[in-house]
Amino acid sequence: MYNYWMIKRLTLTLVSIFSFMALAASPALAAKNSPAAATPLGNDISWPQCGKTLPSGQAFGIVGVNGGKANNFNPCFASELNWALGSSLSTTSQPAAQLYLNTGNPGDVLAQYNVSDWPTSSVASDPYGSCSGTWTDSQACSWEYGYERAQADVANVGSHSYNYWLDVETSNSWTGDFAKNRAALEGMVYYLGQQGSTVGLYSTSYQWGKIVGTNNPGDNLNGLPSWLPGARNQKTARSNCNLSPLTVGGAVTITQFVSGGLDYDYSCI
Repeated sequence: MYNYWMIKRLTLTLVSIFSFMALAASPALAAKNSPAAATPLGNDISWPQCGKTLPSGQAFGIVGVNGGKANNFNPCFASELNWALGSSLSTTSQPAAQLYLNTGNPGDVLAQYNVSDWPTSSVASDPYGSCSGTWTDSQACSWEYGYERAQADVANVGSHSYNYWLDVETSNSWTGDFAKNRAALEGMVYYLGQQGSTVGLYSTSYQWGKIVGTNNPGDNLNGLPSWLPGARNQKTARSNCNLSPLTVGGAVTITQFVSGGLDYDYSCI
C-alpha cells in the first residue's frame, strides 16, 4: 500500500509530465517549429522605399529597376541593388539578387501625351512587321516599344546577368488591344532572352486577363515562370504556390504577401 508521501510524489510527477506535453502541443511552440515558420522569406523593394529603412535578414531580394513606369528609372536603384546582393540567407533555389521591370503600352495615348520614347522605326527583327511613322499605334511598334524599354533598362542596370521579372499591372498604361499589349511584353522578353537573361512574369490572374486576355499559343510568354501576388499571409502564400501559372507551360516559383507595410516573397521551389 502506498503511503501519503509516495502518493504525493507520484502526483507531482504526473502533473509535470502532462504540463510538458501541453506546452509542447501549444500553438506558439508548434508555430515556432513548423516548416512554414522556418522557411526563409525574400523581400522586394523599389522607389517607394527610397530613404527608408530596408528589410534585413532576407533570404533573397528583388529590386525594381523603374520608378513606377516603364520609361523611367528608380533613383535609389544602386543602393537597393547592394541591399539585395547582401542577402545573407540566400537559398539554393533563388538567386540572392533579382530585378523587376515595370511594363506598359501607351499606344492609345500617343498623340494626346506626346510619348517621346515611342518608336518610329524598327531596330530589331520584329515578328509583326516594320514599325514606321510618328505615333503609329501598331502591333509592330508595340513589340518594338517593349524591346527598346528592356534595352534601356538593361543599359541602366549595367548588366543582363540577373533574373528579370516583368511587372504586369493595370495601374500602368495599356491599350485596349490585347494583341498589342502582348506584343509589348513579347518584345521585352525577346530582348532579355537575346542577352541570356532569365525572364519571369509578375501579375495576378485578373490583371493578366485584363491586359493580355487569353494566351496566344505561339508567343514567347508561354513557359515563363510566374510570381504571384495577392496572398494574405505566409500560409496563403505557401498555398498559392499551387495556383495556375500565368501562361501555359510555366510554373509558379514565387508568391507574395504584404505584412507591416513590407512585401514578402515566398519561394515555391
